[in-house]
Amino acid sequence: MEGIRAVLVDIDGVLTVSWKPLPGAVSAVEQLRDAGLRVALVTNNTSRTRAAIASRLAGLGFPVDADDVLTAPAATAAYLRERFPGARCLLLNSGDVREDLTGVTLVEEGDADVVVLGGAGAEFGYEALNRVFRQVQRGARLVSMHRNLYWRTEGGLDLDTGAFLEGLEKAARTHAEVTGKPAPAFFASALAHLGVDAAEALMIGDDIESDVLAAQRSGITGVLVRTGKYLPETHRAASGTPDHVLDSIADLPALLAAEDGGTPRP
Repeated sequence: MEGIRAVLVDIDGVLTVSWKPLPGAVSAVEQLRDAGLRVALVTNNTSRTRAAIASRLAGLGFPVDADDVLTAPAATAAYLRERFPGARCLLLNSGDVREDLTGVTLVEEGDADVVVLGGAGAEFGYEALNRVFRQVQRGARLVSMHRNLYWRTEGGLDLDTGAFLEGLEKAARTHAEVTGKPAPAFFASALAHLGVDAAEALMIGDDIESDVLAAQRSGITGVLVRTGKYLPETHRAASGTPDHVLDSIADLPALLAAEDGGTPRP
């Protein structure tokens, strides 16, 4: 990993679980900063704005601000502005992220040009999902901020959008355009934000497919942690092999120091 200048960090399951810091996570991010590494928090969280996420993390002691947070909703807004300018968009999401959907026309009634799925929650009931299904049948494009099947909370694993998305795709005989992780464009945007090449970046996450292997396919070094949604069975059944596997993000500074002889990077 010689030459690593930047670290992309997932939030849920890596830094926190149910917004409670995991052991050693705050110290790890502080050490990354102290070593001169550029840090970006890249998350598929769709329930909070970038500003709200940064404020919550800063309140927990993490040395971050809103400019350090890259979210699936913000990436979705950029995608919609580029690909579907002026389109009428129907949003199904748990949480209010309209602040990060600048330049996107959201509609509550009538036909939509694009249906946008965010994160799953109580809002993903039969009536709402059936409305999405009918809009797609009428010709609306289907865009999803991510396709995660589940995520980790303090109560255990909870279903996420991917569990519903696969059924919608099959029923409507279509395939969603994904804008957050594992989309290559999401990682490209993060690299551009940090001002580094893929070979100079590392991605650490708890989702072996969407975080780690997707990053590796973009040329980024991948590090899987055994926290959050990590399950041994998904690790064994994965489509590839992570570059590194750690017990938690608390072990990342030591891994980086060991790889470069303990010399902090500029």
